[in-house]
Amino acid sequence: MTATRILLALAGIGVGCYGAVLLLELPTATVVRVLTWAVVAVVIHDLAFAPLCAAVGLAGGRLLPSRWRSPLAVAALCSVVLVLLAVPVYGKPGLRPDNPTVLDRDYPLGLLSALALVWLCVPVYLLLRRLPVRQNQVVDRQGAHDVEREPPTV
Repeated sequence: MTATRILLALAGIGVGCYGAVLLLELPTATVVRVLTWAVVAVVIHDLAFAPLCAAVGLAGGRLLPSRWRSPLAVAALCSVVLVLLAVPVYGKPGLRPDNPTVLDRDYPLGLLSALALVWLCVPVYLLLRRLPVRQNQVVDRQGAHDVEREPPTV
């Protein structure tokens, strides 16, 4: 193991321990809610989200042309992240009549605008990605075995 990996591992363990100390300073009811959310998130990920992603990935790998796979995968990932980030504010929790400045934006419109922008980038990327004549097909047919080995380090 290199020194960098050891330092990164120690930093990760240190941050995790610091987070645990901060969590233990909270009231018991809050800790139980945090742990419940963590368990629910793991269960939802493992039972629903991961199999769905695997199925979509397998289907996309068979149905889509190879040059479309990466941009569509990136757009799908960005869409999922945007939707997950919008969940906490979508229902405008905490909005009160005595304080109209809290959550005063149109979050559904903002989410739809961001999603539209992400998906608009896919055809733009595909149009700009074109290589000179006939090189697209050569690049698309290449795989990992076409890459030469790196020379040994000196």
